Amino acid sequence: MHPMTDPLETAELLAFTRTVDAKSLSRAATDLGVPRATIGRRLARLEQRLGTRLLRRSTRSLVLTASGEAFYRHARMVLDAVQQAEASVRRTDSAVRGELRVAVPPIDEPSFRAMLCDFAARYPEVHMHVHVSSQLVDLQRGGYDVALRASTVLEPGLYVRKLRNTPILAFASPGYLQEHGTPLTLKDLRAQRCLMGFNRGEVPQTHWPTVGGGKVQVAGAFFSNDLSLLLQAALRGQGIAMLPLMLCEQHARSGELVHVLPGVLESDAQVGLVFAEREFQPPQVRAFVDAVVAWAQEGLPQPSEACQEKLRAGRPKKVVRGRSVSRG
Repeated sequence: MHPMTDPLETAELLAFTRTVDAKSLSRAATDLGVPRATIGRRLARLEQRLGTRLLRRSTRSLVLTASGEAFYRHARMVLDAVQQAEASVRRTDSAVRGELRVAVPPIDEPSFRAMLCDFAARYPEVHMHVHVSSQLVDLQRGGYDVALRASTVLEPGLYVRKLRNTPILAFASPGYLQEHGTPLTLKDLRAQRCLMGFNRGEVPQTHWPTVGGGKVQVAGAFFSNDLSLLLQAALRGQGIAMLPLMLCEQHARSGELVHVLPGVLESDAQVGLVFAEREFQPPQVRAFVDAVVAWAQEGLPQPSEACQEKLRAGRPKKVVRGRSVSRG
């Protein structure tokens, strides 16, 4: 194999330049913290790779050859460039600064928006990019540092900081149920108007989850990847929607929405912060994660005991054209 086909190693360049600077193999070895014999082997390997003599060594002196002088200048530029590249990403302090790209779903909660503004005010050296979308963004391809999600699926290679779980339940308005009847079985959904979301925010749903991890095929009448829009459609009597309880808890408590097929048509989503890097998180990412966690403890809507009790209480009544008929 031709010597120049083997790539040069940084360790060899360091051995050469330190030896030239120190004018001694022994002093170069001391500077680099390696045995003198190691320096000798690296220099010999470097000259063999290049196919030329760089240093003429005697017991008393080291003299650069013409090739060695030319190579030394270029080797110094290479090592300086490596040092600059390392310094560009190495932090010498824990100051919170730099770029921060986050993706969040539409959250109709003033305290959440206040938290984002407070974070920006607290860390003025952080350049925040907040992407709001119902779609599940690709963190790695999109260049996002962290995303807030309520999902049952986590892509490979990502980590999650769990905030809480939220039930996904089916809801409809009393007016809708009065007009269309309350479904008592999964088969009854065939005669209902179903308000459907998008799987991963990308593909229209064709199935709804059932208790125990099953699925039921549903013919949708209205589709959107915006949960807030599905909530409004359900409140306006447009059909049945499967929604996170944290999104519609107050409407369920007030009676504006009725829990449909309890114990049958249900799922569970994990609300959490998702990120691609766990071990080498930059300070601005760690600070943002801490800020969202602190907000979630106080500001993330929690189902009230009264609401949960109401959802658990008894079997619903079947409403047929204004006439109530008890189940069972």
